[in-house]
Amino acid sequence: MRISIDTDRCIGSAQCAVAVPTVFEQDEDGFSTVIPGSENTGGEPPGLREAVRACPVQAITLTEAEEA
Repeated sequence: MRISIDTDRCIGSAQCAVAVPTVFEQDEDGFSTVIPGSENTGGEPPGLREAVRACPVQAITLTEAEEA
């Protein structure tokens, strides 16, 4: 699964980082980022889809990875 954050839309509410701190964090400017390597844990972290829904500006996108 690929997790993307539209940095132009993100307002830094940190709802994603609160919901799934193993996947999301705040950068030095206060905007959300995906923690490097968190997408490659072999499964979907609990609460990930809820974090996507909780984003007040819908800045987070989940894309199913294509299987090779």
